[in-house]
Amino acid sequence: MSDISELILAIVHPLVSHPEEVTLETDETDEFIEYHLSVHEDDIGRVIGKKGRVAKAIRTIVYSAKVQGPKRVRLTIVDN
Repeated sequence: MSDISELILAIVHPLVSHPEEVTLETDETDEFIEYHLSVHEDDIGRVIGKKGRVAKAIRTIVYSAKVQGPKRVRLTIVDN
């Protein structure tokens, strides 16, 4: 799981203006390993992108990463 966390943070940190305010929380259920990404309010547009293209690209990369076991990965961008 820490590999996926590091992957998400490695993608998001160069995109944002306030990398110190990027937080990533993990929640595990029976079917999913859910990652909740929270960024500074000024950076939310940069992470989501026009029509969600950047968020979709991030999710495509993260979802394609290999995870041990039958669980799938889910990434949620939290808008405060």
